[in-house]
Amino acid sequence: MGTVLNEHERVIEAPAEVVGALLDRLSAEDDPLFPTPAWAAMIFDRPLGVGATGGHGPVRYSVTEYEPGRRVRFAFTPPDNGFHELSVEPMGKGRCRVRHVLETEPRGRDRLLWPALVRPLHDTIIEEVFDNVERAATGGCARPVRWSPLVRLCNRLMWSRPEAIGTPEAARLIRAAVDSPGYQDAYRMELLPGQPRDPAAWTGILRDAFPVLAREGGELLLDVDTAGLTARASILVDDRHVTLSTAARADTLRGRIYWGAVRRAHPFMARTMLRRTHRALALAAPHAGERELERRRSAVSGPSHLVSG
Repeated sequence: MGTVLNEHERVIEAPAEVVGALLDRLSAEDDPLFPTPAWAAMIFDRPLGVGATGGHGPVRYSVTEYEPGRRVRFAFTPPDNGFHELSVEPMGKGRCRVRHVLETEPRGRDRLLWPALVRPLHDTIIEEVFDNVERAATGGCARPVRWSPLVRLCNRLMWSRPEAIGTPEAARLIRAAVDSPGYQDAYRMELLPGQPRDPAAWTGILRDAFPVLAREGGELLLDVDTAGLTARASILVDDRHVTLSTAARADTLRGRIYWGAVRRAHPFMARTMLRRTHRALALAAPHAGERELERRRSAVSGPSHLVSG
């Protein structure tokens, strides 16, 4: 396989100055274009500008050329090669063209991965960027991109996994819920833009309708007693993470037998349920362009449930 030239463009019914201002906010905390939280965010080690280094997910690159409001070019980090570039071209009053160009020469196994896997993912993400340009600049998107079964499968497989931690100090409810627990664990995942900050929105992690015993700030305590087992689960949402914590104590012989049978599977199940719910809420979250529209409305009329969850 030789050099790959991949091009996307879309005409936007909005002035180039408006779209260019959106382009200048790529990688910012309030980035209105990159399709998070469905995909890993574009992150750099400094504000957008020549020399900024970072990327999105496993794709690494740096900014080599930048014309504010008009064009930004990223060079891939070795061993990858080539560049990708996003630009805005005026087309008269109230109209412009957004264009993305990628040029690279796949080597080694990338010669197989590019056509089979990377190109479908890349094409989808770029079209989602254009969808968000259209949403943020015009207020809606006429024909949003649809994921193919392959893209959906790759997104599921690539989704980040929970991190095992100690029970957080901030999870005060569960720390006091079970006297002398025989078992404790906690798993957390990073909160993504658009995901709900209300712990009640995360109760789907546990599937069953367990009773809510208490709520304090961003923590929700649930009763998950079963089979002679005193057990509590906590969902804690803070500024950066959502954390699922468990505390359990076997009170009877039946409880000890039951817990002995399920204890080995519990960590796997807890991580799986947290990861599944995390992805589901990310995919259900407002798009970046929609969040941008809501930010503008909020600046005029106050905050809305769309952003706050």
